[in-house]
Amino acid sequence: MKKRRLGSSDLYVSELSLGCMSLAPELGNENERMVKTALDHGINYFDTADLYGFGWNEEFIGKALKDVRQDIILATKGGNDWSQPGDGWKWNPSKTYIKSALKDSLKRLQTDYIDLYQLHGGTIDDPLDETIEAFDELVSEGYIRYYGISSIRPNTIKYFAEHSNIQSIMMQYSLLDRRPEELFPYLESKNISVIARGPVAKGWLSEKAFQKSADGEFLHYTGADIQKRIEKSRTFLGDKNITHAALQYVLRQRSVATAAAGASSVEQLIENIKTFEATLLNEAESESLRSLFPAEIYETHRA
Repeated sequence: MKKRRLGSSDLYVSELSLGCMSLAPELGNENERMVKTALDHGINYFDTADLYGFGWNEEFIGKALKDVRQDIILATKGGNDWSQPGDGWKWNPSKTYIKSALKDSLKRLQTDYIDLYQLHGGTIDDPLDETIEAFDELVSEGYIRYYGISSIRPNTIKYFAEHSNIQSIMMQYSLLDRRPEELFPYLESKNISVIARGPVAKGWLSEKAFQKSADGEFLHYTGADIQKRIEKSRTFLGDKNITHAALQYVLRQRSVATAAAGASSVEQLIENIKTFEATLLNEAESESLRSLFPAEIYETHRA
């Protein structure tokens, strides 16, 4: 599988990566099979977070990837404080908490460094300089190699782009949510990469969309609307299915380093991987998809 450079770092990530949030205890041995399948097909970027399963996800990934640690790029996220009793959490971007949370992630992941540590959210009202200082110190101390943020807020993204050494922005991005595209030229000018999460929009951009309720919804789309648009796409996509088209569309964007797609079965993961066996989208097909799934802009968090 081809790899792309993440920002200006020396990390080269596979074009398709495994978004680990979909891994879960109830999937049993399917979790191990998915990780092995990913590795066998050249996926080298695995993205988790301390919040996923309140630490379970990191613990599983740490165990599953321990023997290949030097061959993969490991990313996790912090900033959601769930250290208090109960099932909830609170947002805590303080320097003290970020540095403490990272140490806990290292233990769960059974490693002494993280390739990419990401702030798991954030707003312009946070103590951003303090948060940035925490990340810079973690780099200088050797605990993390690089850092980024997971955010959809234009004002927060731009603050980090102007005042820190972030290499990446993880953003929800798919044909059903093209809002990030307005930021792509700016991020390119800063040499900051996009990690596209949700590139198949929770399965809405797949044949499984027809198994979902027509009354369902994704952003401003209804389930029925999505199903109709997928049907219409068949008139110009030929033998390419919507999953492959959706992933290829995301990866056509120069800002995107990797499409971090989740999967809940090996079958689903293999379908995503088959994207790279399909005929590539041409510009006419891409334009037809843009017309079929028009872009919006972020209405909030702009200043």
